[in-house]
Parts: sequence; C-alpha cells; structure tokens
Amino acid sequence: MRVVVTGAAGFVGSHVADAFAVAGHEVLAVDAPGRSLTPGVARRTWADLAARPGVVAAELDLAVDELGPVAAADVVVHLAGRPGVRDSWGARRAVERDNVRATARLLAACTRRPAALRPKVVVASSSSVYGSAGRRPNREDDPLNPASPYAASKVEVERLAGAAARDGLRTVLLRYFSVYGPRQRPDMAFHRFVEAALSGRPLPVFGDGLRSRSFTHVRDVVSATLAAAAEDLPPGIAVNVGHHEPVTVRDAIAMLTGALGVPAEIRRETPVAGDATRTWADTARARRLLGWTAATDLAEGLADQIAWHRAAHEEVRVG
Repeated sequence: MRVVVTGAAGFVGSHVADAFAVAGHEVLAVDAPGRSLTPGVARRTWADLAARPGVVAAELDLAVDELGPVAAADVVVHLAGRPGVRDSWGARRAVERDNVRATARLLAACTRRPAALRPKVVVASSSSVYGSAGRRPNREDDPLNPASPYAASKVEVERLAGAAARDGLRTVLLRYFSVYGPRQRPDMAFHRFVEAALSGRPLPVFGDGLRSRSFTHVRDVVSATLAAAAEDLPPGIAVNVGHHEPVTVRDAIAMLTGALGVPAEIRRETPVAGDATRTWADTARARRLLGWTAATDLAEGLADQIAWHRAAHEEVRVG
C-alpha cells in the first residue's frame, strides 16, 4: 500500500510514518520542518526519518506547493498543522494558513483525482473541538464548543473533511486526546515536566493542577490511526482516540515525580485561555468500528517517556 503521512517530522507523525514503514508499506513522508514551532527538533526528527528503510521524505508546504504527488496514494494520513491551544493566541493567521488552508488544498487535490484513484484520507482533529467535558465523556455526536483559535481551526478542518466526503472522498476524522510519549514536543506538558524535574527545577503548571485529561500514549494513537487507515468506515465519520480514564494534572505529576524519585515541587503559572477544564473520551465508537481501546495506562506510559528523556540526556552527555 502507498501511504502518505503529512506532518511526518512531528511528534505523532514521525511515529505513524515509522509504523507504516515497519508494516511493509511504501511511505512518502511529507513536512515543512522549517515551519515547525521547534524547527531544530523537527529537523533532527526529519533527518532520522529520511534515513529509515521504506520511507521517502519530501519537503512540501501544503499551503502553497503542488500537491499532486501527495494525492497519488492509497491512503493519506494528514497530521500536518500548527498545534497547540496556548500558541494559537496571537497567531490566528498562521493557524488558518497551516491548518485550514493547507487541509483545504490537500482535500481538493485528492478530490481532483479520478474517482477510482482517490485515496482514503485520515485527518487529525483534536479533543479541543468539544471544549470542556461535563459529567460524562464526550461522544462524537456532542455539540462542538471550540474555545481557542486552534480549536476553531480544527472545527473548520472537520467541516472541510465532511464536505469532501459528500463530494465522494473517503475521509475519516480522528479526534486525538492529550497525546504523550517519546518524541513529545518541547512545549507539551509532560515534556516540560520531565525536563524540569531532571534539571532540579520546579515543574511549570498552568493553573492549580486540578484540570483533568484523557492522557493517551502515542503508541495507542498510532494503533488507532493505522486501524482507521485499514478499516472500511463511513465517509466523513469522526472517531475519538483517547484514554477512557481522565487523570488530573496533579495526580499525573505525582506519578511522574514518584517514578523519577524527586519531590513534586511546582511553580504555578497563569492558566491558558481556552484550555479545557476536563477532557474525557467516550471510546465506544472506536471499539465498535476499529476494534481499538487505549491499552497503555498512565504509569506505564510515563515510564516510557521518562526513559526516552533519560536516553536523550545520556546521548548529549556522551556526545
């Protein structure tokens, strides 16, 4: 199978591209690492990915470049975009460009293919489209309540994917919930927490630490994404990809610092506007359609991420 992975220099994208290559598929990895929020990290990930057997790496900017080669695939997994609720404030034009315009151009390129040659397109969305969960987990048919420019861009991405499905393109929307694990971006919570703890600094926490999340290990996200690419699903359908048990940030920090054997010293910072009080994934649809449920509990997943950070620190020390 010919697979295109956009955003392949990113956290989730690099893992997804790896997994498709290991499974024996032809992988075209697409990204514009220079547009990353952390271009140095993206460039290193990109170089590692380009050296892997079964992967061809192509630097393309989805918002401006010719996308015919991207559309000439069996499956396109569209993970490219400008991430992050916090970083979307004050960056509306960049968010619109990299999330909405890029997705619109990609879907249009795929739709222009002859009907029999159109790829299936798996599109990354986010739990942020729901806003804060209430007394029960969010289901895919719940009303959407975006509270940040990033979340609003993902709602528009979903609208575009739905319109493309009505035009005959097989699209699937995966709403990812708080992904963590090895290669996590430096701006993300667990990355910041582990690096602070390993350096003997207080952990920077936005707010009081009582916000809760359906923290989902990247290994589980990858398995759901590959299943969505393989299964015959209703065009335009949205599927939650998240752990079914939310955990507060404070409890996650206790697990993390306990695993590291350091005190849980916290530095409170101003809460982020638009940040959900709680994310909570109802995963019944994923179980039914993909045969998927998150298999990695938070303690195991944090141990995995900590090991990755320690290995990176050791590599720097030895190098």
